[in-house]
Amino acid sequence: MKLHRGIHARALSRSYGELVALAGLDLSVAPGEVVGLLGPNGAGKTTALQMLATLLRPTSGDATVGGHSITSAPLGVRSCLGYLTGDTGLYGRLTPEELLRYFGELHGMASDTLSLAIDREVQALGIAPFRHRRCDALSTGQKQRVSIARAFLHDPPVLILDEPTSGLDIVAARDVLAVFRAAADAGKAVLLSTHVMAEVELICDRAIILHEGIVRAEGSLEALCEASGAATLSQGFFKLLEGPSC
Repeated sequence: MKLHRGIHARALSRSYGELVALAGLDLSVAPGEVVGLLGPNGAGKTTALQMLATLLRPTSGDATVGGHSITSAPLGVRSCLGYLTGDTGLYGRLTPEELLRYFGELHGMASDTLSLAIDREVQALGIAPFRHRRCDALSTGQKQRVSIARAFLHDPPVLILDEPTSGLDIVAARDVLAVFRAAADAGKAVLLSTHVMAEVELICDRAIILHEGIVRAEGSLEALCEASGAATLSQGFFKLLEGPSC
């Protein structure tokens, strides 16, 4: 089964004292699939992604990413994961090329392989015009492109992307969404969170709707539309958000 090379979570939970940020999340993302994680602010999306990326330890439950347990093999998870946070920072004194080379070396990439990978991401994400400009001189959208390139650089089999189009204009967002869809079509497992329903409708195979730490609905986009009685996910989202938990 290919699922072990993607993401597989069972009963994943995180509490802060009496506050339950995420309650019993079951989730799977297979290679070749894009799954959208949806919900309002405070729904538990970032908490879930941080646990899957081993930045936050679950209170209970477990998950595997690329076949590695997030609780017992976090280094294995990190080696096969490309992770984009909602507030990814860049080293302002470095250029995009210098920054990508630095992180490629941290991943143990050989020099020739790394140079090819940098060129690949620079071209794919439209970084060429500013690849030699210091990161502290880049616009918000340019910085986001560099952050995405950093997540993709070591060609990981699993991608976890938190609000990946934040700061991008509509054309740039369309372009990077196409990159994410192409990554899945090439066999990667892609999990992304977003507030933009149109993005989910454009590239996702399935969606999971969270509210107050609980899964309210999940399934293919067609199944979610049918469950809500709406023609599109955008139209049915609020009904699904307030519906009974799964």
